[in-house]
Amino acid sequence: MEPIKTLLPLLFLLLTISPTQSTRTQDSDTPNAYEMLESFNFPKGILPEGVTHYKLNTDGTFEVYFGGKECKFGLEAGYTLSYSNKISGKVGVGSLKNLVGVKVKVLFVWLNINEVVRSGGSLDFYVGPLSASFGVSNFEDSPRCG
Repeated sequence: MEPIKTLLPLLFLLLTISPTQSTRTQDSDTPNAYEMLESFNFPKGILPEGVTHYKLNTDGTFEVYFGGKECKFGLEAGYTLSYSNKISGKVGVGSLKNLVGVKVKVLFVWLNINEVVRSGGSLDFYVGPLSASFGVSNFEDSPRCG
């Protein structure tokens, strides 16, 4: 279950996109990715620091971009998360699906996080058919890439 806790920050990154808006990129009149994430009732800490911009389409599909290379950082219990320089998926109210570009290292193996679902005060992270639930309070601050 601890490896899945590491997956939460990655999934929240994907939640930063709003499905009800037309295609958007970050500018002075558009909320940044962290603000958008919070507007979906997700903590900003599921998204690491360093987002340069994002795109959100009317069908809920999105892309989030980080400057430069992939972002890796360690989590409690010795797990490592990895965000590609571009992550994508489809956002809906309380859910992130079809995630691409977010992985967690469990032992010596990298596993893709493919879905995140908000359920009350918890976030459920899915790696294939397996899931783990973590309290939203674990994601108050955005992690730094290392």
